[in-house]
Amino acid sequence: MSSASARQLATRRQVLAGSGAAVASIAFAGAFSELFAGTAAARGHSGYGPLVSDPDGLLDLPKGFRYRVLSREGDPLRSGEGQVPSNHDGMAAFSGRHGHVRLVRNHENRAAGRIPVPTVEGLTYDPMGKGGCTVLELDGRNNVLGERVAIAGTAVNCAGGRTPWNTWLTCEETEDKAGTNGYTKDHGFIFEVDGADPHRTGAVPLTAMGRFQHEAIAIDPKNGIVYETEDAFDKPFGLFYRFLPDKPLGGTGSLRAGGHLEAMRVPGVPDLSAVQETGASFEGIEWVPVPDPQAAETPIRFQDFGPKGITHAQKLEGCYWGGSAIYFVSSFAHSSQGSAADHYGQVWRYEPKRRRLTLVIVFGPGSDVQLPGESPDNICLASDGGLMVCEDGDGSQHVFGLTRGGEVYAMARGRQNIGTSEEPAWGEFAGVTFAPDGGTMFVNCYTPGTTFAVTGPWR
Repeated sequence: MSSASARQLATRRQVLAGSGAAVASIAFAGAFSELFAGTAAARGHSGYGPLVSDPDGLLDLPKGFRYRVLSREGDPLRSGEGQVPSNHDGMAAFSGRHGHVRLVRNHENRAAGRIPVPTVEGLTYDPMGKGGCTVLELDGRNNVLGERVAIAGTAVNCAGGRTPWNTWLTCEETEDKAGTNGYTKDHGFIFEVDGADPHRTGAVPLTAMGRFQHEAIAIDPKNGIVYETEDAFDKPFGLFYRFLPDKPLGGTGSLRAGGHLEAMRVPGVPDLSAVQETGASFEGIEWVPVPDPQAAETPIRFQDFGPKGITHAQKLEGCYWGGSAIYFVSSFAHSSQGSAADHYGQVWRYEPKRRRLTLVIVFGPGSDVQLPGESPDNICLASDGGLMVCEDGDGSQHVFGLTRGGEVYAMARGRQNIGTSEEPAWGEFAGVTFAPDGGTMFVNCYTPGTTFAVTGPWR
């Protein structure tokens, strides 16, 4: 993001975080309550206090909180398979035996990535792919017991999501085909990863779920329908999909058995960015079969969906299931890049039973000049009943907490300068997730690839 308004917003959030302010009020607080459907009630807190400067220059946190560096790119993997890969991205935490925790972590490496995911026999899809996943095994005190490759030979593994049967779906954010960038196989798929036994799931693309620039997924736990976002920066922008598996739920076989891919059509709304009023709602949402889910000749978002067209949106990213609805994020939209209107982040709610879509939040200077952030990306439910949001914008990078009361507060600030002293820059946060017992927040710094475990007086 490089517009003057984006720089102005970045300056506001830097001032707020640097001043020691802990919380900013949101003008449309009532809308925030929609984001917490199905979660435990928040305790009415207003954040954890101002951020304290880290003398080691890695991560600023509120007083009373501590971090531990679990893994850094370039260090040796404990399995002996090679180095810890670069570009730490989406991540999820799973319960292991004896109170252990498994972290399954994406590496968004492209063809020219710095440190690729090492190839491992039986776990490699395309030997020329540089991305994939690693898995960390932790004991109850966040000591690292093991670290190994979970899948390799994939490309641009950005986000994904967990399944109700405790596996991880890692998503390739690319449409490169065999012969492009040196790849020997087509890319743009979803792969299932079992952190406990990666060889059980192997490196098998779930082709029926579509070949496009995947970002994140969330699954309806009642019927196994998978909702998928497409992160397309250029026009025509991405689509919001649902995948109806032939064998709903039940583990690996259910997704490998195939299914049907559909794209969302909002009648009369070709571009979601055109909707600017929070609370705006649309009934009768339609789901249109994707003509060619494999995109053999034409990327899906370019395909012909009939005379009514299809609904697009710029930068569709994080999504999660809450209560009886799916929530998904558009990180930003810029009319200068072809969107119908400008915003610095939207959160949408889709209710399957009612076939209703509602705009819950619009981020940005047009909604509240005090909002200390822009470009919301990965989102997770926090142990206190609120949300944690990874910021992916210009300037300082934060993990922000959002309370049910409509307040946003800085939970963490990255301090690893990847720029210069004259022009500092910081890597974005990604993959925020909580341990199953809620006592630890895990989060990645994308560059330099660093995985943190944050503990403290969580409410």
